[in-house]
Amino acid sequence: MKSIIINNLWLLIIQFFKFGVIGLANTAVSYGIYTLFVYLGLHYIIAGVISFFISVLNSFFWNNKYTFKKDAGKRRSIFQSLVKTYISYAFTGLIITNILTIFVVEILHISKYIAPLFVLAITVPLNFILNRQWAFRSVNQNKDIIDKRMEALK
Repeated sequence: MKSIIINNLWLLIIQFFKFGVIGLANTAVSYGIYTLFVYLGLHYIIAGVISFFISVLNSFFWNNKYTFKKDAGKRRSIFQSLVKTYISYAFTGLIITNILTIFVVEILHISKYIAPLFVLAITVPLNFILNRQWAFRSVNQNKDIIDKRMEALK
């Protein structure tokens, strides 16, 4: 039993590491798009929204391919996972990030170029949890959870 827990913990750490590496690369993409549009004169919130839509698609592609691969025999709707990814990232990437960015820029008076980097400490772990537990959950995993709950009610 102890070795199963350690093995599962190790797999979770590896998965979080992959998520982090992809997230780091995606952050560079997002930040590059953000700074480009701010440099071109767009308001920093509009630049953030544009970079959000492009970076979520990029993140979805790589996380689907490497981080949250479905197990053999498991089914997952790519479209449904993409929609869930946009919803989870909308919560963290648009709502929480913009609220915190406004706070950091307007209240703490930190540069609008650096502010998004501060916000990552909150949004990265939250994104991992939402993606792992919801967006990339296979159809079979959802059914297994429902079956276990129904069995417990009997």
